[in-house]
Amino acid sequence: QVQLVESGGGLAQPGGSLRLSCVASGFTFSFSLYTMSWYRQAPGKERDLVATGTDISGSTFYADSVKGRFTISRDNVKKTVYLQMNGLKPEDSAVYYCKARFTTGSTYWGQGTQVTVSS
Repeated sequence: QVQLVESGGGLAQPGGSLRLSCVASGFTFSFSLYTMSWYRQAPGKERDLVATGTDISGSTFYADSVKGRFTISRDNVKKTVYLQMNGLKPEDSAVYYCKARFTTGSTYWGQGTQVTVSS
């Protein structure tokens, strides 16, 4: 029932930009009640939190490695969360995953979208 679909990944040059999108569907409750996050996982590494945003508090969190370069935002009408990535570095290359978390702790994951940063 619940589905998260990421898109926007691809190949970018160092210093370039990409915008990832995650479209949600099938939620029982208002999309605004879900905390949305972006994670990434590079080959041979664990899946790490990149950014989190919640409409309830209006707070955001960014990993130190992306702070000042990435921005998380959401559109509750379109039920979409975005990750604007600027100043991309080769070390940003990874599969990026969208995650939704309800107040009960229930979580849902997207299928991931590949981001490759290379010259």
